[in-house]
Amino acid sequence: MKSDSQLKQDVTAELQWEPSVHAAQIGVEVADGVVTLSGEVSSYYEKWNAERAAQRVQGVRALAVEMKVKLSALGHRTDADIAQSAQHILNWNSLLPPGAVKVLVENGWITLSGVLPWQYQRQSAADAVHSLPGVTGVSNQIAIQPTVSASAIKSDIEVALRRRATTDGMNIAVDVQGGDVTLTGPVHSWSERELATRSAWGSAGVHKVVDRMNLVL
Repeated sequence: MKSDSQLKQDVTAELQWEPSVHAAQIGVEVADGVVTLSGEVSSYYEKWNAERAAQRVQGVRALAVEMKVKLSALGHRTDADIAQSAQHILNWNSLLPPGAVKVLVENGWITLSGVLPWQYQRQSAADAVHSLPGVTGVSNQIAIQPTVSASAIKSDIEVALRRRATTDGMNIAVDVQGGDVTLTGPVHSWSERELATRSAWGSAGVHKVVDRMNLVL
């Protein structure tokens, strides 16, 4: 198990390795394996990539994000401009049914809503607007429409977990109520946790995944 000082060094190094992040502007503190990122970044896209970089580091038990997005003078755009850009890029996304995703922008913060059949479509919509200039945050409120039975969802997810498991010790319990999936059990890294979550979202009809997995290092 890594010490807090080693974990701080590794997170700092990973931030410096990530080309989309200005690591010098981001503070890193670690206490009992919980990493806190602070400071100011110039875009929501940079903030999002900094979070992802920290989560990639082995040994991170939890992540607290205290970074703020401070747009430059050139980065400021009106909400109307951002909304128009977001709607255009979503309309051009071949993975999305035309008109299925609605856009609301307030003070640079984008809220996506609507109903889609698959999680990969929901994620694609959010990914499409992350890097738009002027964006200060993204809330993905797109719902997933259940299309199959709870038992079929549970079976699909359990099979996917076994197929994709990186270690023999990956033992995740799957509970399905309607389209809501709850995952419990031990995982040994953030990547293993993300793998389990992605596997759950990969089943048709899933519209919510509750992560109650325990990170055991």
